[in-house]
Amino acid sequence: MDLRKLKTLIDLVAESGISELEITEGDGKVRIVKSQPAPLLVHAPLGSLPTVAPAVAAPPPGAAAAPAPAAGAAPAPEPPSGHIVKSPMVGTFYRSAQPGADPFVSVGSQVKEGDTLCIIEAMKLMNEIEADKGGTIKAVLAENGSPVEFGQPLFVIE
Repeated sequence: MDLRKLKTLIDLVAESGISELEITEGDGKVRIVKSQPAPLLVHAPLGSLPTVAPAVAAPPPGAAAAPAPAAGAAPAPEPPSGHIVKSPMVGTFYRSAQPGADPFVSVGSQVKEGDTLCIIEAMKLMNEIEADKGGTIKAVLAENGSPVEFGQPLFVIE
């Protein structure tokens, strides 16, 4: 199927009320699925996200009043020092090969260069992310099943 025809089909799905279209032509098969629009902040560059001061609960009666922290005064927690393994792509972070399986690595695990640390799913492809340095896993900085961005810190190796 040529690109012009594919673009026309995508435009038709986008403009119509249908949510999914599947076409088989010869040996090729194309499936176009219209997804819900993502919130604006998901696509905003990290530096442009608004900063929100955390809510401060009122102290119980009789407790000494502590000074309220100034907005933006608390710096973001620094990742532990060491070699940082960053995400090479945008996708979904998985610590194990299958749901319920043991994670590839945990804090304290010894790894060698080339060992699998995690999987990032991108466009339905499972990409194994390997250690680019040997050492001990000091921190896992992403949650299992959570989306990750390009360049986002995933692990700290010491």
